[in-house]
Amino acid sequence: MAGIDEVAQRAGVSTATVSRALSGRGYVSDATRERVQGAASELGYVVSSTASGLASGRTRNIGVVVPLLSHWYFSSVVEGAETALLRRGYDTTLYNLTGGDAERRSVFTQFLLRKRVDAVIAINLELTVDEVRALHDLNKPLVGIGGPIPDVPTLALDDLEVARLATSHLTGLGHRRIGHIGGEREFDVDFHLPTTRRQGYEAALVDAGIPVEGSLLQPADFTMNGGYIAAKQLLGSPRDRPTGIFAASDDMAIGAILAARDLGLVVPRDVSIVGVDDNQLAPFFNLTTIAQFPRNQGEMAVNLLLAELGEETTKPSDLSLPFELVVRGSTARPQE
Repeated sequence: MAGIDEVAQRAGVSTATVSRALSGRGYVSDATRERVQGAASELGYVVSSTASGLASGRTRNIGVVVPLLSHWYFSSVVEGAETALLRRGYDTTLYNLTGGDAERRSVFTQFLLRKRVDAVIAINLELTVDEVRALHDLNKPLVGIGGPIPDVPTLALDDLEVARLATSHLTGLGHRRIGHIGGEREFDVDFHLPTTRRQGYEAALVDAGIPVEGSLLQPADFTMNGGYIAAKQLLGSPRDRPTGIFAASDDMAIGAILAARDLGLVVPRDVSIVGVDDNQLAPFFNLTTIAQFPRNQGEMAVNLLLAELGEETTKPSDLSLPFELVVRGSTARPQE
């Protein structure tokens, strides 16, 4: 089997450049990296991860922890992170915490503390002081998505402003009676997303001089079926029916669209509906929504983590996550 010296000679570079190009550590131009990779491929040279790890003290493996992988948002963030890590020569170990508190304790007290990962990305998990300390004590860098987490650089989506923007879109169209489908109490755990989005909805109403009515708030479980049931409650009475609905997720918003159709209502003529996410079904249902770009969130987390590992020259200064209103056909001015 060819050695690193032969690869360097074939590519016309130094062995140090070969090491940087194949390991992903340190700067190498794209053209040089392609030349080195081509030479390595021609010669059948493969970097030994074991030898590399012994030399650097690194495994080139990043732990990614999520509370629920089956949801579109989480799988999209993981996909973005994994793609970015692969591009930089890192493997990914995924920990999906669907097993409850016992499984979470095992991950943070055993698996992540073993020398299996160099660092950790926690997605929408409000980590405890003990969980953070355990990783920091072993010098394992940690970044989060969802934030804030004390002593942890965390990328955060301003959920209050997200909800305010969605609701303000409806008030700007002239809607005065606007319902809200939010998360049930059991979902108000990590970072209190349902409460924060409800507060953003209420703030937008106050901004528009519209009183908040408790009868226009309906809890759901962030699923399409949950949104369907909640919308049936909001839209069931013609006399008190809202002309607009802000749902705290696209799945619930799509459920609301289906409920409106089953009640014989036309969206947006009879009721305008707006969601949050811009998931894969939003264009199909012509849903107006707030896009939050989850794949980009995963890549931003990797950039932040590599800065913590010293592999990026600059650390991102802005840890806020981008979002924008995407207007489609599910919203319009209310009928006179």
